[in-house]
Amino acid sequence: MKRIAFLTCVGSLALVLTTWSAPSKTAHKSAKKARGAATVQTVSAKGGGHVVSHARTMRASRGVSAARVRSTRTTTASERIGARRNVTVNRERNISRASTLRSSRVEAARVRSARTATANARIAARNNVVASRQRNVRIVNNWRSDRFRGQNYAAFRDYRRQWHDRTWWRNHYSRIIFVSGGWWYWNAGYWYPAWGYASGAYYPYDGPIYGYGDLTPDQVIINVQIQLQRDGYYAGTVDGLLGPQTRGAIAAFQADHGLAITSAVDQPTLTTLGLT
Repeated sequence: MKRIAFLTCVGSLALVLTTWSAPSKTAHKSAKKARGAATVQTVSAKGGGHVVSHARTMRASRGVSAARVRSTRTTTASERIGARRNVTVNRERNISRASTLRSSRVEAARVRSARTATANARIAARNNVVASRQRNVRIVNNWRSDRFRGQNYAAFRDYRRQWHDRTWWRNHYSRIIFVSGGWWYWNAGYWYPAWGYASGAYYPYDGPIYGYGDLTPDQVIINVQIQLQRDGYYAGTVDGLLGPQTRGAIAAFQADHGLAITSAVDQPTLTTLGLT
């Protein structure tokens, strides 16, 4: 009997405990579910914030990239424009320089042409004058006419060619020199050809040459040729030879200045030329 009563008490107690624990578990489960939902919501919220932040970052990055692209394009376009402008400026400069050089060359050529024409005209005029004077003035080889009276022409009037050997010339004249292919001796202010001094000697002119300044006969003739060129009478070579062309120029000069036409280098002619 006691045993039955004990079992009944135990069963009642178990029933009570079962009844009490059911709501507690239910509440615990509900709270757990609520915490789970909250956790899920929190995670979702955090996740959503991360997505939003990532989206903003992506948009900002894209904006920066786009700005960089635009900046690069702008810079490239500016460089192209600058390069084109430089090419245009350089082309214009080159054209200007080429035009300036072309103008300078044309002007230089014009000046040279004008100078050449002037020089040719002067030479032609001199040649015409010389040719005309040589046609009108005869070279004189004989100085025994009345025009050669006076002391200034005594050397020409009295000149006679002399032939002697080397010994004779040395015994009679102390100054004998070799110039222009021949031997010349000095006597009383004049140079004379020393005929016979040496075989093969050459004398383009047979007569006296007035000397001055202790110059050799060839140097005297060179000075005469240069001055006659300046005065427009002589267009030949300055060679120190008293040949036909030089003698013709001297004759023309003497005729124009009222001098006795000796066709040779005499004192009045040198004085009129301004050489003595």
